[in-house]
Amino acid sequence: MSETETAEKTATKKEKSTFGFQAEINQLLQLMIHALYSNKEIFLRELISNASDAADKLRFENMRDPMLMTEDPELKIHVYYDKEAKTITIRDNGIGMTRDEVMQHLGTIAKSGTREFLNGLSGDKSKDAKLIGQFGVGFYSAFIVAHTVEVITRKAGADPETGVRWSSCGEGSYEVESLRKETRGTDVILHLKEAEEELLNGWQLRRIITKYSDHITLPIYMKKETPPTAEGEEKEAFGPTEEVVNQATALWTLPKAEISDDQYRGLYQHIAHDFEPPLTWSHNKVEGKLEYTYVLYIPQRVPFDLYHNNKPKGLKLYVQRVFIMDDAEQFLPNYLRFVRGIVDSNDLPLNVSRELLQNSRQIDSMRSAIVKRVLSMLESLAKNDKEKYQTFWKAFGPVMKEGPAEDFANKQQIAKLLRFSSTHTNSEQQDVSLEDYIARMPSAQKHLYFVAAETFNAAKNSPHLEVFRKKGIEVLLLSDRVDEWLMSHLNEFEGKTFQSVSRGTLDLGELGEKESSSLQETTVAAFADTIAEMKTVLGDRVKDIRLTDRLTDSPACIVVDEHDMSAQMERLMRAAGQQVPAHKPILELNPTHLMVQQLKKVSGTPHFSDWTWVLLDQAVLAEGGHLDDPASFVRRFNQLLLALAEQPQKDKISGE
Repeated sequence: MSETETAEKTATKKEKSTFGFQAEINQLLQLMIHALYSNKEIFLRELISNASDAADKLRFENMRDPMLMTEDPELKIHVYYDKEAKTITIRDNGIGMTRDEVMQHLGTIAKSGTREFLNGLSGDKSKDAKLIGQFGVGFYSAFIVAHTVEVITRKAGADPETGVRWSSCGEGSYEVESLRKETRGTDVILHLKEAEEELLNGWQLRRIITKYSDHITLPIYMKKETPPTAEGEEKEAFGPTEEVVNQATALWTLPKAEISDDQYRGLYQHIAHDFEPPLTWSHNKVEGKLEYTYVLYIPQRVPFDLYHNNKPKGLKLYVQRVFIMDDAEQFLPNYLRFVRGIVDSNDLPLNVSRELLQNSRQIDSMRSAIVKRVLSMLESLAKNDKEKYQTFWKAFGPVMKEGPAEDFANKQQIAKLLRFSSTHTNSEQQDVSLEDYIARMPSAQKHLYFVAAETFNAAKNSPHLEVFRKKGIEVLLLSDRVDEWLMSHLNEFEGKTFQSVSRGTLDLGELGEKESSSLQETTVAAFADTIAEMKTVLGDRVKDIRLTDRLTDSPACIVVDEHDMSAQMERLMRAAGQQVPAHKPILELNPTHLMVQQLKKVSGTPHFSDWTWVLLDQAVLAEGGHLDDPASFVRRFNQLLLALAEQPQKDKISGE
């Protein structure tokens, strides 16, 4: 008798209905059915993982209602195959589902992100296979190998008459009918495609389970078999008909010396649903006033929902090896939301609730230790494997930059982990640490200089850098959206303060030229009338106009006052729909530039106003800003070009 027949032998079918899939699922199924994915084995990993989750949920519910597991207290998973029926069945005695839950979980994808999953497909089979599981679509991987999938389930604690059968061939619709199911839990029955019948092999299935699911804490049972004969035939063994085919232990409870790297990687892939191995991990057991064990992983690639505000995040929490919740976010601050792992405590009560977690001194102590361990892992990676750390930084650098604002206690340790671009490398790759920068500083330099812009090229080509390049002073180039927020909370590092090169009056101290102050005094007097006339033209458009020695090649730039909001922060806040306090920039002029000298020459003429506005608008554009009236800028610029073109002709006529 096949496993399908076994599951339904006492069934009384009724209320059979047909429904259409959610549009995104229909598209997803078509991609899977037509062999988008080259790694077919993931179907078994995903279905076993789902069965394990169902058992974890039952354990948790059983703490509230101990009667749920009375009839069948041993939680386990069975994997069967039937060569005659050409089916593979994954059976669990976990929480099970009601009819409504079947409709919710198997007919739609309730989680956000399905559309992003579909948009994220690249056409590269090996890359696309890694997305399965990350988007809550692991169940649908069954259609990679099956032409029809059946699910027979009954909720724990429910009447046998409330069983449900779900089935679909993945062609746009599914059927749901009620039936009688004597036992709780779920059977997933795969009717294999003809091309996948090689999976109807006990040793093949064992190999896949060992590869992907050996770390599952539930025992996975299969029919006991003798090794294949020379002809490749398998024979059923005498004695017990089933045997456990996985390690079936809580991996994190074992001594580290007994756990292989492959087992650690397997546990990570189960936790994170990630095909890529982690960059690094740490396994620690804490003893003393508090006793707990944790395994922490640093991924190497960005999950699709890293920046979703409502994304579940945190560590898997176990209490005395009993699963409590998937995403215990109280153990990690938000800037470490990319960390995956497990924490298992002997000191928290089994009926721990989210409210208790939020108000527990034990949790605070555990959180502090876990955060320090994560930062220590990253420090070690940065010191001992710079290539891996660059992989990490490329993926999670912007998230780490949220740290100084969120975690004051560890601000300096986080600062050591930050990486930036700089004028020293002129590369968009962020590989300059603050320690590197300080090591290269001249002894007379008092500040850590930086410039922030909307893009890397805008930062690299900022006119504010001209005098720094001339003097060989390194400047950090900031172009991540979070950089301005970072610098508003990271005031100093190792006794050196941060200084924006586009804020306030430039004072290079002993790094500046000694004669600059006297030169400034002489030149200011010569340009006093010109600047007064410019202020009349621009009115309240600017806060002030002054000469500067920070420019060598550009005619003008805009800066903000010491305590005003920067232009980049203003743009970010406006893009986020925030109200921005009104403030005006300061226009600085390079008195040695020909355009500024030309402006001085045309003082009192009709062209003076156009020259003034063009200089201001050019400075705004060079800063990465946007003009309020681009058409007027173009008109003024064209008029000045025409005037300059006509001048030689007038001079020639005058000479004649």
